[in-house]
Amino acid sequence: MSILSTELTPEKLQKLNIKELSDLSGEIRERIIQTINSNGGHLASNLGIVETTVALYKVFNFPKDKLIFDVGHQCYAHKLLSGRADCFDTIRMANGLSGFPDREESEYDCFTEGHAGTSLSQALGLCEGRDKIGDDYCVIAIVGDGSFVNGLNMEALTSSEQKPKNLIVILNDNEMSISRNKNGFYKFISKGTTKKSYLKGKSAFKKVFRDSFITQFLRKIRNFIKRVFNKNNYFEKFGFKYVGVIDGNNVAETVKILMRVKETAKQRAVFLHLKTTKGKGHDKAEENATEYHGVGKDMKISTGMFSLALGEKLCSVMEENKNVVAVTAGMKDGTGLNSVATLYPKNVIDVGIAEEYAVTFSAGLSASGIKPIVCVYSTFLQRAYDQILHDVCIQNLPVIFCIDRAGLVGEDGKTHQGVFDLSYLSHLPNLTVLAPTSKNELSEMLDYALSVNGPVAIRYPNEKVYEYKDSKKFIKPDWTICREGESVAILAVGPRMISLATSVAEEFKGKVKVINARSIKPLDSEMLEQIKDMPIITLEENVKTGGFGAMVIGYYADRKIQAKVKSFGVQDKFIKHGSVKEQLEENGLDVKTVSMAVEEMIKEGKSV
Repeated sequence: MSILSTELTPEKLQKLNIKELSDLSGEIRERIIQTINSNGGHLASNLGIVETTVALYKVFNFPKDKLIFDVGHQCYAHKLLSGRADCFDTIRMANGLSGFPDREESEYDCFTEGHAGTSLSQALGLCEGRDKIGDDYCVIAIVGDGSFVNGLNMEALTSSEQKPKNLIVILNDNEMSISRNKNGFYKFISKGTTKKSYLKGKSAFKKVFRDSFITQFLRKIRNFIKRVFNKNNYFEKFGFKYVGVIDGNNVAETVKILMRVKETAKQRAVFLHLKTTKGKGHDKAEENATEYHGVGKDMKISTGMFSLALGEKLCSVMEENKNVVAVTAGMKDGTGLNSVATLYPKNVIDVGIAEEYAVTFSAGLSASGIKPIVCVYSTFLQRAYDQILHDVCIQNLPVIFCIDRAGLVGEDGKTHQGVFDLSYLSHLPNLTVLAPTSKNELSEMLDYALSVNGPVAIRYPNEKVYEYKDSKKFIKPDWTICREGESVAILAVGPRMISLATSVAEEFKGKVKVINARSIKPLDSEMLEQIKDMPIITLEENVKTGGFGAMVIGYYADRKIQAKVKSFGVQDKFIKHGSVKEQLEENGLDVKTVSMAVEEMIKEGKSV
């Protein structure tokens, strides 16, 4: 009988033997593969941490003990083991489970997480609060090797030389970002120094010899051995007992070491270094973990058309100008830079998951005479807001931002929605903000950005582009009319909104003028003056607060022009996971809702 198919609770799991835990791991892995094949999701990262998660549930008492995931995209096994197995097939679907930890979803999720680098700070905060209140539980933070070097984690690591007790940080090393310590002697020391017998002996030794010269001498001998055999002893300098390297895909070994680490953590914080195989159990995911990090339904791997177009464009640009450099923060694949890196490896710089560094580094490149292009997802560029403002815009440095996944992102949900960039970029002085609707416009905007002596941001979604005939070439920030109409003007930002606007226009033959508002900052004042006497609708995949529509309304208000403007955009709330279509409808960005507004405006115009 299947172990996972029964009403498995954390309490029942703790009673399973090692053989049963191993069988359970296999069942979990198969369930994850089946569900991702149906729904899409993060594949390789989840497959690699199954045994580690099972072992954690065997040793610790969740949800009393707190489990924190860095990034959170490796939480699928955790969800299956925390009372959500019966609805796991709804993951990433509207009204179903989130693909990330979510406080609103379960008491087992102590944080809502979707960005890298947060786990150590969260864990230290939890421990501080726990100790002040007088609670008694263990805090376990799981961080990947890519996320661990994020600046926020580094700040937390170096914040003090002492760390709280009952804190365990688990490094899930699946890409060898931190070199594996192969020395068997140190591995023996790591295991040995976490045994109860060792801890009791150490305590008794201290009572007898206290801080005598004998104790000091033996401590020096121990530390010398650690320095010789342990290349990772710098963790000790920041208040952690380092233990590693352990095979995180061996459930028996992981359970054994976790039981010892749990006891050690009662005396001092522990840094446990696990080695796992990303994509374990799925041949293709093991062979190419990066490509199979996230997949669509039926395990399809796709790259957005704008991402592909950017890669093609940069290849041609770098062929002519070797001073153009693409900089990304751990997103080389998703932003279309793979082909560029193959042809021009010295012109593509991946700084890892460090968006703030990527922006300020690019500012330095720009100041030296290089033309940097920062390729990043909208949701992650949020992390570098101050660097854009302080290090780029104040100095008016010609740094180009190519912002992928702008707008609604569908199944990844509220932690990944790219619906804030128009608001947080448009109010920065010196920064030009553009939104292409086609591959040609993206190419022309990039040419423009390379020609000007100032910062430019180009934002686009991870979806098909909208091609329309007779599009005016983009030479400078302006708008273009893609459908004439006499009654209502629709200003649309980006390909999805242009597609929506033209669909609406088809229902009102000759009455709706559709304008491609491809420059968000600056606004096209000439076009705004031309249409000021028409009812105007603005469409954007961005929050309405401080967005494009607000800017249009502000333009007319500043000039005391009594224009009638109705703005459509994302509501003032965090948009949960579901399909992009569902999310658009939820926010009134659909043909039915916009058509009703057009019809109302036409009727009001006739009655005047």
